Parts: sequence; structure tokens; C-alpha cells
Amino acid sequence: MGRADDRTTADDALRRIRAGESLLYGGDFRNARQLLAALGRRLTPRPSPGTQPAEAFRKERHRRREAHLLLQRLLVPVEAGWRIPLARAPDVAEALTEALGPPPEGGGLLPLREVLGAVGAHEWRRRGVPVPSLGAPVHPHHGVFAPIRGEYAEIVGVALSERDLAGRLVFDVGTGTGVLAFLAARRGARVVATDAEPRAVACARENAGRLGLEGQVEVREQDLFPDGRADLVLCNPPWIPADAHTPLERAVYDPGGRFLTRFLAGLAEHLLPGGEGWLVLSDLAERLGLRQPGELEAAFAAAGLVRAWSRSAPAVHPRTADEEDPLHAARKGEITTLHALRPRQDV
Repeated sequence: MGRADDRTTADDALRRIRAGESLLYGGDFRNARQLLAALGRRLTPRPSPGTQPAEAFRKERHRRREAHLLLQRLLVPVEAGWRIPLARAPDVAEALTEALGPPPEGGGLLPLREVLGAVGAHEWRRRGVPVPSLGAPVHPHHGVFAPIRGEYAEIVGVALSERDLAGRLVFDVGTGTGVLAFLAARRGARVVATDAEPRAVACARENAGRLGLEGQVEVREQDLFPDGRADLVLCNPPWIPADAHTPLERAVYDPGGRFLTRFLAGLAEHLLPGGEGWLVLSDLAERLGLRQPGELEAAFAAAGLVRAWSRSAPAVHPRTADEEDPLHAARKGEITTLHALRPRQDV
């Protein structure tokens, strides 16, 4: 364990953490944040022109994994009550309690990056993230992917607006913050929403209460489908078939496409006669060469499903316009599609 303070340069700190040393910061908290930001910039190379999308993705994932491991080595002290005993340190007790639970009785150390992540998540939870198609914000919890990619909710919201779901049963598989479940409930449906992550379950339940929908939306901690059959099954799964490096990344990365494969395999047996499954999926995997053209349609057929209709929209999240992003060439044309699926025998 080495020491760092306000005199430590980013180049020196980077050399030391690359050598395997963890650094305990003992200076001003704001200077510690600046040092962490400077380290992050040094670990973010500019994209190489002409790199093929699949190779750019592989390099970017490797770079992010390395950066995560290295930046975790810049530590700050923590005292009882989640207090950070550094000059100009903010009060982070509430944020760390939400993220990590009750404070330990004694002192300890935490990666500064983890502290700042908890603070950022606390602000998102406090302020909420606007969801225009819902007409209200949702409040993501720490460790739950925030609904910042609004096109998926917009597509589903428009499609639901054309349906009368009064008295109908809807499943929302992998609900996250609960956005799709709430959109269906606003159309009169009774919704059973599931998620395998306890944080997501708690988050969706809290949001249902905020929106006054707790009587229509039941949230269960469960892998994939609840028991029974529904008129409509909604799913916005992880859209990139690659390994997740952190629990939060499991909302984006689906190792080996296992979640998608299991969802498709079980969909038909969880639909009532005449029912549909609405799968909302980005085509970024195809653009990165991680899923081949036609592979998704083949997966539908293998599961005994046909696509009855579809709707698409261009991705509008900020990274589509970030030319410094190593994956910009793929992201700028990204399309999100709602695939309405039915069992083959129902068509």
C-alpha cells in the first residue's frame, strides 16, 4: 500500500498502479477526484482510423477492463458512519448506505471510483430520469441500469397506445427500473414484472409506488418468466452477446447470448392463444460483427416463432454522436427494433 496526496502527479500515480501498487489518498478530496479523472484520460486512447468494428470492440472491452482494475487502486479512507476524513470531502453517508448498506462500525478503505459511482447513482435516484413516453421520471437505484436509451420506451409506448389492454395480463421479463411494465399498466393491463437482480426488484417496486401503480404491477424476484401464460410478454434484454465485467453491465452484455436464447425458447409456452411477445433489441451486435446477419431470424425460427410485424427507430443516445468513441462507426447507424413474435401455429 503506497501513499498519494496533493503533490502526486497523474503520470507518477499511473506508473505506480500499473506496477501493482494501491494508493491511499491523504490530501484534498477534490484533488483526489482530479487525479482520478487524469488517470482515466491517460487510460482512454483515441480510436484508430480504419479498425474493423469487431476488433475495435475487442480492444475497447480490454481497455475498459484494464481501466476498471487500475482505477480501483486509488483509495480513500472511510470512518464510522461512512465519513471520509479528507479536506473538502462531501457528505456521502446516504449515497454509500444506498449502495453498500449500513456503515461498518470501524474505519476502512474504499476505491474513490466506487465512492463517486455511489454519489452519482444517488443523484440519479433523487432526481429521477425523465421518460417522455411515460410522462414521468423513474428513479434508478445503484446497480440498476438507468433508462437513458429512450428509443426503446418510445417504440413500445407508441405500439401500446394502439391497444386496449384493460383486463389483460402482461409479463415484463427483465424489468429493470420497470419502465415497460408501467407503460403497459397505464394502458389498463395487470402486469407481472420479473428480474433476477434483487436491486432491480426493489427499484421497480419503489417506482411503481411513486407512480401509483403498485396495485397493477406486481414485481417478483425471478429468472425470466413467471408461471402461467399472458396476453403479451415484453422484454428489453441485454443486446450485446459478450461477457459482462461488472454486475451493472449485465443489463447490456449477454454472455454467449444465453439470456436471449432462453427467452426465445420459453416464450411460446408463456403466451395465451393469440398472444404476442414483444422483443426490443438494438442491432449494435450485428454492426459490431458479434451477431451475423440473419442469425436473429434463425433463432426465432428455431424457437418455433415468427415475426408478425416490427417497428424500428434510430438510436438517439449521446454516444451515437461521440466521434471520440472507439465504436462510433458502429453506433452512429444503430437501430432499435420492436419484434412482435407469435408461435408459428398461431399465424
